[in-house]
This record gives sequence, C-alpha cells and structure tokens, in this order.
Amino acid sequence: MRILIIDDDENIRRLVSFNLSLDGHEIIMAEDGKQGYKTAKSEMPDLILLDVMMPVMDGIETCKKLKSDPQTKKIPVFMLSAKGQMKDLDEAFDAGADNYITKPFDVEKLNATIQFKLSKIK
Repeated sequence: MRILIIDDDENIRRLVSFNLSLDGHEIIMAEDGKQGYKTAKSEMPDLILLDVMMPVMDGIETCKKLKSDPQTKKIPVFMLSAKGQMKDLDEAFDAGADNYITKPFDVEKLNATIQFKLSKIK
C-alpha cells in the first residue's frame, strides 16, 4: 500500500515512515499541506496521513481541497493532531477526514487502525 505522510515535523515523518515501511508499505512524504496536495495529485496514494497544524496550508484546508478534487476525493485521509477536543474532531470530519488520530500515538496501533479502516473502506 502507498501511504502519503504530510507532516511538518520531520521526526514524526521519519518515525511513521520507518514503522509503516517495516510492514511493507511504500511511503511518500511531504512537509506541508501545499506540497502534500500536489504530491497526492501526482502520486495518487492509497491513504494519506495528514497533520492538522502545519505552515503554508494547514491540514483542514488541505483535507478540504483533497476531498473537493475529483481526482483525490476517494483517497482516505487520516488526520493526525495533538488537538483532541470534540470541536477539533468535528472540524476534521466536516472537512472530509475519514479518521482522526491524536498525538502522541502508538505506531503499532496506528498501523492496526490503518489496516482495519482500509478493510472497511475498500
């Protein structure tokens, strides 16, 4: 499975990338929403892990663009954020997110969530 990680924190990108690649996933990375949106359109990943708080274009705006674009709207988007209040989740789901995972997260649980959700989506 091809997974696009869009996060401005290089350590998060590396940690998630390393662990998901151990499970055989092909990882693509972008460091902000604008770059991530362009990368999603050109690479067409199977799943996008999208940070909420980023410079240039935040995750909510990026998710809205992805979900309103006919080319990328069916790609599942899992939001990753340190923000965990109900209003934050509501905003993400209103933008079109398919799942919301709060930081810090356990990478093994993240992979299990990815596998479970994708089995339900596809």
